[in-house]
Amino acid sequence: MSESLGVKTLRQQRSPEGLSVVGGGTRKVSPPTGVRSVRRARRWRQRFEIAVLTGPAIIIFLAFVIFPVALAAYYGFYRWHGYGPPIDFVGLNNYFLIFNDPAFHDVLSHNAIILVLSLVFQGPLAIILALLLNQKIRGRAVIRVLIFVPYVISEVIVGTGWSLILQTNGALNGLLQDLGLGAFKTNWLSDPHIAIWSLMFIISWKYIGFAVILFLAGLQGIPTELSEAASIDGASYWQIQRTITLPLLGPTVRIWAFLSIIGSLQLFDLVYIIWGQYVASTAGTSTMATYMVGQGRDAGNFGYGNAIAVVMFVISLTIALIYQRFLLRRDTAGVVVERRK
Repeated sequence: MSESLGVKTLRQQRSPEGLSVVGGGTRKVSPPTGVRSVRRARRWRQRFEIAVLTGPAIIIFLAFVIFPVALAAYYGFYRWHGYGPPIDFVGLNNYFLIFNDPAFHDVLSHNAIILVLSLVFQGPLAIILALLLNQKIRGRAVIRVLIFVPYVISEVIVGTGWSLILQTNGALNGLLQDLGLGAFKTNWLSDPHIAIWSLMFIISWKYIGFAVILFLAGLQGIPTELSEAASIDGASYWQIQRTITLPLLGPTVRIWAFLSIIGSLQLFDLVYIIWGQYVASTAGTSTMATYMVGQGRDAGNFGYGNAIAVVMFVISLTIALIYQRFLLRRDTAGVVVERRK
């Protein structure tokens, strides 16, 4: 009798997970109606909070990013002059013209050169400056401000100022003449062999401050105990930087490189202000953005210009996805978000 009662009690016993033990097995037992109502209300409350917090950002993103891209893709199928509804449908002809145009091949190569040189020159120089400014030296705060000031100056001011300095009768050639170095005077902006290097110098001067500040922020997150322990073990300063600092600074460097790549692909303002549409093409500094403006707005062929914008978007998106897949993914590989039951 007692054995039968014990078996009955065992069959009615429930586990903490909501499972009912029946003999040697278990079966799912639905929670009470009140518990299910509370859980359902909690889930709806969480969804409502997510919608309230992310809704405005999603609406702005759709209105100012997705919708313009979709509209540009639509106009890219037409020969459209910028007014009235597009009616002259040309299909993929605009895109065929883009990839068959030697001028587009040139601007694509210019963007590639700017991208590579920006990574090669700005990255190492910014890391060296960040390491130096991370030390306790006199006037460190003033030097940081002076390095960062060019980044916050408007591109229009920067472009106008450097165009006056680097023109044939500008301040730089005048200074070289006064110093007795007149043999080094050259056409800094119009010579195709020099103009691209002038552009890289201006870009580096303008944007290296952002890289330095970003790397300094990354250095602040590296524990000093690691460097102190390595120093006690006899490691030199440069050995510490090579084996400890630089590997731990890797995520920050990869983020900066991503921003630099996207900025190089979309470079427009400095080139257009300093060289203009026609000089940039002859000087070898034109980019996809200046090509888009010249062939689209200035030529009155807005359908073709929209097609170029779509091509720029696809190129940038493809490179961004590849970069995230193979480089940025390692920085988030160890992040695990556990779903709350």
